This record gives sequence, structure tokens and C-alpha cells, in this order.
Amino acid sequence: MSRIGKLPIKIPTDVVVTCTDLQISVKGKFGLLHNTLPNCLSVKQDNGILIVNLENESKTNRALHGLYRTLINNMIIGVSEQFTILLNLVGVGYRGVVQGKELILNLGYSHQVIMQIPEGISVQVIKNTTLELKGCNKEELGLFGTKIRSWRPPEPYKGKGILYEGERVIRKAGKSGKK
Repeated sequence: MSRIGKLPIKIPTDVVVTCTDLQISVKGKFGLLHNTLPNCLSVKQDNGILIVNLENESKTNRALHGLYRTLINNMIIGVSEQFTILLNLVGVGYRGVVQGKELILNLGYSHQVIMQIPEGISVQVIKNTTLELKGCNKEELGLFGTKIRSWRPPEPYKGKGILYEGERVIRKAGKSGKK
């Protein structure tokens, strides 16, 4: 049995979890999320606690047990609190602006980078160079943050690029001149 999978999930009072045969839905103040469970798992709910049970033990089923327990836990946390990602734009002239459902980034290219903000994700720009991404679906939020970051990943020589909050870039020495 998976060590993570056997841990119970505490359900907050403002979250409603509905389980049918292979479908689980989680509804809270920030949204509604759905997920489909594999055949080897079942979910039991009683007294504000959710338990994911494993039907038969094989190596892949044990891995799925821990994975789906974590996915369900992330769904519950997302609809009750929301997930947040902070991105820092580091570089001369790097800035971001939100206009409607579009994120406009100036990243040193000859053109502006215009990205559509997905449904369920909110973007707030703080002091032109910090982006705060919020959403209840952790997977979609991380994917959108990675798409933004892929326009200018951090480079090790000058330390410029789009960095996650608290990320450190290990700097390299540049070319040394002839001696």
C-alpha cells in the first residue's frame, strides 16, 4: 500500500465532495473541479474525511493510489484556498501588463509577447515586474506559469529572465580576456 495513498484527506466545511463510480467532483468558493478515477481505486467519505482505497495491489496500482490521493487533495486545497505562483521579470525593460483577458509582456524582443489568460486563472501585475498567478487548478496554473517562463528562461551569465519567486540563478563567469 502506498504511504501517501493511505493518508486521510480532511475536507473543509465550505467544500462539497461528490463521488460517483469513477468520477469525483469538488466544489468550493473558488470553483468546481472534476477528475476521473482509475478502476483500481475507490473513494469513501464520512465525517469530513475522505479515504482513497486500493482494490488490488500491484506496482502500478500502488503508484496510482498515491498519485490520485495527491490529485484529490490538490483539488480540495485549490477550491478552498487557491494556489499562487509569483514570477519575477528580471532584465532592463522587462515588464508586464494585463489588458482584459490578455497578458502583454515586454521581454526585450522587437515585439510584445501577447498571451491569452486561460479561464479559471487570474493574473495581477505588481510594480510592472512581478506577476501573481492565481487559480484553483494546480496543474493548469503550473502549465500557464511555465508557458510564460518559456519566453525568457533564466540565463546564467547576467541572471536575466523570468524567475519563480525565491529562485536563485547560479551565475557563471564569462569569457576571460587574453593574458
